[in-house]
Parts: sequence; C-alpha cells; structure tokens
Amino acid sequence: MRRFGWCTLLFCCFQLSGQETAEKKVIIGESARIKLEKAVRDSGAAVGDSVFIRAFKLENQLELWIKKDTIYHLFRTYPICNWSGDYGPKRKQGDLQVPEGFYQIVRFNPNSSYHLSMGINYPNASDRHFSDPKRPGGAIYIHGSCGSQGCIPIGDVNIEEVYWLAWKAAQQGQQYIQVHIFPFRLTPDKMEKMTNLYLRQRHFWENLQPVYAYFEKNRTIPVVEVDDTGRYRIKP
Repeated sequence: MRRFGWCTLLFCCFQLSGQETAEKKVIIGESARIKLEKAVRDSGAAVGDSVFIRAFKLENQLELWIKKDTIYHLFRTYPICNWSGDYGPKRKQGDLQVPEGFYQIVRFNPNSSYHLSMGINYPNASDRHFSDPKRPGGAIYIHGSCGSQGCIPIGDVNIEEVYWLAWKAAQQGQQYIQVHIFPFRLTPDKMEKMTNLYLRQRHFWENLQPVYAYFEKNRTIPVVEVDDTGRYRIKP
C-alpha cells in the first residue's frame, strides 16, 4: 500500500523553488489584495490558513476551501473557463485529458506564460499504474488565461486570488495543498446518469466516489492511499 501524500524529494524541491521565485513578482495588486484579505477575515478565517482545492469538469467549477478550526469551509467558487478532452482520467501524453483523481500542488510558477500557475503531481501513484508506462504525460497546472490543453484555466483575476492564498498557506507551513479533480459532483443521481453515458468510466468513478462523499460529510480531507492494483483507498 502506497500512502498518497508522502513528501517526496521531488515535492519538497518544487515547493521551495516556487516559494522563492514567487517573491520576485507582485502576485496580486494592492487594492485586490486588501479586498481579498478582508473577504477572508469576514469568512472567519485568516490569510495563511490551510487551503483545499476541488475542481469539477461538468459544472466548470473550481472551489477554494479554507480551514477554520478543524474543518474546511467553502471560501469561493470560480468558473473554469475552458477544459479540453472528455470526461474520464488522463492516461497518456497528448490525449488532451484533464486528470481526475487526488493530487497536490508541487510547484508555484509566478512567471508562467498563463499569468500565474500552480503545478500538480500528475502522474500520481494511481495514474502511473494505469497510464502509458513510457508517455503518461505531465505538466498539469491550474493557471490563468483561458486557453488550455489538459490543464485547468480560471482566468487571470481568479488565479491571482487562488495562487496568493495557496502560496500564503504554503509559507505558513502547509506542506500538502490537496487538489481533488472530479468529472462531476459524485452525487447518486449524477453517478447514475453519467455512468450510463460513460460505461467505461464506471469503475474508475466508483473508486473516486468514497473520497468525494467523505469530504462532503465531514469537511475534512481523508488520507488517501493507492493499493497495489492502483485503486484509491481511504486509510482507516
């Protein structure tokens, strides 16, 4: 059993690199930053508190959650302005798919061609099990602008908010900024409808559903492991 979320050397190096370079660029304008700080305070949280990101393809939404006390509270929902490919996971380089599954931010890039970007650790252990062994693809980001091939673009103004709050959380010691990417909200009715339309994805989406349901019920992020068959498991 491989625990999803251990800090590998690769993760640590990317995180430090992103924090160092981020200081060289103004991430968000002063007026926007003051408004954002006030919005965070008004929500009962503080800038630098732990954050969590969820994205949904069907709904074209990216959620930013902030931890208050022991549970996460939804801070803002941002529109995903474009995404490529189809519903289902990414399995090889060039398939244009946006990954689905459970990831972490491993890089902050303030000098992105897409204004600002945050890289995730695709392929993770599950992806490596099922994807093309030689060309699984990579370089998946949440970024600004609206053009995308396999990434999650949310526009320049919105990425400034998400990037800055995630970066401040990392500065304050959050080691693992989790990113959960789903094909849609995995409610029973949508599961039934979408799995009937996409029969090949049924087993994969059924494997994602317990993690989605756990967070919906508890507002805490479960520890997710990847077993020897490449399937996700919630650690008891």
